Formats: sequence, C-alpha cells, structure tokens
Amino acid sequence: MACFERASPALKEILLKIYRAERPVEFDHQMHEFGSVQYHVQCSVSDPHQTYLSISMPLLSQGLQFTTRLPNHTVDMVKGICPDVVEIIEPPKDGYQLTLRLNFARIPHGKVSTKIIAEISSVQAVILSSQLKEMLRNVDSQEISQGMYKATKLIYHPGEPFYVIKQPAKITAVFPMRFKENTDVIIATAFFQELVVVGSTGACAKAPHCIWSPIPPPELRGEPIEDLSTNGGFVSFDITSRHVEGKKLDKTVWNLLNFYTFVKYHVKSTRGFIHRRMRMRLGNLIEILQDAGIEEDQIKNKVQGFKYVRKLARFSKPKIVKRRCNFSKKLKRIRSRLKIHGFRSFP
Repeated sequence: MACFERASPALKEILLKIYRAERPVEFDHQMHEFGSVQYHVQCSVSDPHQTYLSISMPLLSQGLQFTTRLPNHTVDMVKGICPDVVEIIEPPKDGYQLTLRLNFARIPHGKVSTKIIAEISSVQAVILSSQLKEMLRNVDSQEISQGMYKATKLIYHPGEPFYVIKQPAKITAVFPMRFKENTDVIIATAFFQELVVVGSTGACAKAPHCIWSPIPPPELRGEPIEDLSTNGGFVSFDITSRHVEGKKLDKTVWNLLNFYTFVKYHVKSTRGFIHRRMRMRLGNLIEILQDAGIEEDQIKNKVQGFKYVRKLARFSKPKIVKRRCNFSKKLKRIRSRLKIHGFRSFP
C-alpha cells in the first residue's frame, strides 16, 4: 500500500547509500514508482560530490497546458528545497521533465543530513502538489469564464482519479470510491457515513463540508461512464478560502492527494481489528468448551465409581462369602492336573 510520507522511500534509500559511501562509487540506476513516476540517479567516481537526479511523471491533470516543461511556480517550489544543495539543470535530461544536481559536500553531517535528503526525496510530491495548489489558490475568484464549472480530472495514483470542480466561493473535490472485496465496501460505506455525521457536528465546524452519496453528483454529469462506475459511492469535500490560508494550503492539498490512501489504510486496519477480535473470541469459546469437557469427564468418573460402590453394597455377607468360595473352587480346578482319557493304557 502507498505510504503517507512525502519522501519516496526507495529514492531516499538510494541517496542515503550514495551519501554514506566510504569511497566514491559509480552509480547509474533507473526506477519506477507507483507505476508512473520514473527516476534516474547518476554519480561518477571522477566527480564524487555531484549526483544527478532526473524525474519524469505524468501530469496531475491532462487539462494543463504544459507537457515537457514545468510551470514557473512549480520550478520555484523545487528551488526552495535546500537551495544550497539542489540546483536545477537546464535543459533537463532527454525524456525527463526535471534534472537536479545535488552537491552532497554541502550537506552537514549528523541527523540533519537525513532530514535534508528526505526533503530532496519528496520532490515528486512537491511537483504534483504544486499543480493542485495553483487550482486552489484562487478559490475566492469571482471570474466567470467558459468551462468554469466543468470538472477537472486529476490522477495522483494510477487507477484512482478524482475531480475538482471550481464554483463561486468554493472548490469541490469529488472522489469515486472503488473496492475489490465486498467486505471492504461494507467497512468503507460505514466509515463514510460516520464521517458525514461527525463532520456535521460543532467540533468539526471548521473542517471542509463532507458529503457521501451512492450516485454521482450533478457536477460530474457528462464524464466517462467507466469513471462513474463505482461500488463505494462518491465522497465530496467543499474547500473554501479558510482551508487554503497560509500553511493550511499545504495540509489541504496533501490530504486531498492522499485521501484514497487514508481510506485504504482505515479499511485494512478495521479488517485486521475484526479478525483479531474474532480469533480472540474463538479462543475464548474453545477454552470454555475444553473446561466443560474436563469437568464432564470428572463428574462421569465420580458417578461411575459411586455406582460400583452401591452395587457392592447391595450384596449381603453370606452372598459375598459364597461368591468367594465359588471363585476358590474355580482356581483349584485350573491348578489341578490335566486328565486326558486313554493315557492309562500306556505302560
């Protein structure tokens, strides 16, 4: 399952390995993440302090106009990641949208180095979140243009699209929910209904308004049928200007991009909790049955012993003596010499 961390775990591990190497290493490695993000990491023995990182990824939305170059606001956000260490190379490597030169010699030693490399490894999240930030910044804009209310399809993880609809004074994010297992549908549906109920209370008055519906909202009318065919319904959040003020913008964008991941985590944790409770309950029932079986055997043995004593008590003393005499006679017959007819004729 995808992690909640902004930094790519695989990229972070590779960069830490290069940074902590005791001697210069020759490294040239390509890898894919989430099936759509591609990294290319290069470093040379001849220039051990310089590492080159190239990144290619699909657009968050196909409706955006840039294809090979990142917009200026995204480039500015990338430059803000450790300016002393990160430098953008122009033009980028062929086949990639961004190439960075990392100067590991400027990274201080100690725990700070791990934090800096983690920030560099989050460049993919920075690029994708910057595209959604640009959409949410003008949430209060009253401009009315052609296609203003048209839903914009965004894809953060392959196969998990969601929609952003810009409306007056708010932006609505709609998530079509799909699950493979019927049990997951039941758990998720209960969670969505509880989320709507809790969100309507006074304690969550400042949170984005949440709506769950088993059918598509009217704003998605006209979208492809394959995107609207779900078994978990549709979850909608209304984003207003107070949700994108200052530092809240980063948190709102990251929560929207990882809503699918959070739901999967909740469903998986709930399923595991139910399984643990079932196993615990089953263990308790087995223990009760085993204890009941032991007690039943003990009672049965006691009853059988009591019946045998009562059976002996029913015999009178003369009868007991007579039985003993009969038993003694049987033993004497067994011990007596065997008599075979016809042996007397032999001399």
